[in-house]
Amino acid sequence: MGVAYVGLGLGGAVAPRLVAYLIAQFGWRRAFEITGVLIMAVLFPVGWLVTRSRPEELGLRREGAREPNKPTTEPLNVRRALAARNFWLILVGSTLVIGAIGTVIQQFVLFLRDQGYSTAEASKISSALLVSGLAGRILVGFLADRFRKKNVMALFYFLLAAAIPLLVAARQAKAIWSFALVFGFAMGADYMLIPLVTAECFGLASLGQLLSLIIMADSLGQWFGPWLAGRIFDVTGSYNSAWAVMTAAGIAGAVAIYAVDPKRNTAS
Repeated sequence: MGVAYVGLGLGGAVAPRLVAYLIAQFGWRRAFEITGVLIMAVLFPVGWLVTRSRPEELGLRREGAREPNKPTTEPLNVRRALAARNFWLILVGSTLVIGAIGTVIQQFVLFLRDQGYSTAEASKISSALLVSGLAGRILVGFLADRFRKKNVMALFYFLLAAAIPLLVAARQAKAIWSFALVFGFAMGADYMLIPLVTAECFGLASLGQLLSLIIMADSLGQWFGPWLAGRIFDVTGSYNSAWAVMTAAGIAGAVAIYAVDPKRNTAS
């Protein structure tokens, strides 16, 4: 999972420069058309020809067993899962943290410009943040294979929250670069561990339906967080209060994920 999610970070690091080049060469309308065609040209062949949904399609079976590999955790149906404490802890915890991530990422360049950085400087810092996320994703995958997944997820969420206060001192180069490296590194756990922790709690049978609900809530967090930060800036003329709110959201999200107990997969 960690290695696979490196592609997401690479895309985030490369896309802004690619789009900027296309806009300079062809204008923004044609640039977005080209980008859309590139996405379809890569996505559909990979989805159709490369990816597989079941282990049996790759000839994989449990060692020494005649039957296809089955999940070790007895699956819960969706109705029972929705009544379980673990489900709501995962949903609320990931929504708070993903909302904080979305807020920082969407407001970051505007914030840096407000702090006196040029567009070129802001672009370099933003790229460093995304590149740092590549190392984070690899390490998260390594740790998730060796330690309790929910604890790894909570740790990275807490690191992410702890980095946000550095934005208050963003005019200092050391502070903003430290933020970019730590926050970007901690983003390695953003979406990657959500399906792993959910599957560990509820099995695979209803994983798709449960993830659709969790990621829908995460998307709402990504919408609400930036909107709230924008409103705070309009009222106060500063992002400091918004960063305080996002720090609190990140810490609360980390606590919620830490409270998840994979052994408790029944309604409670």
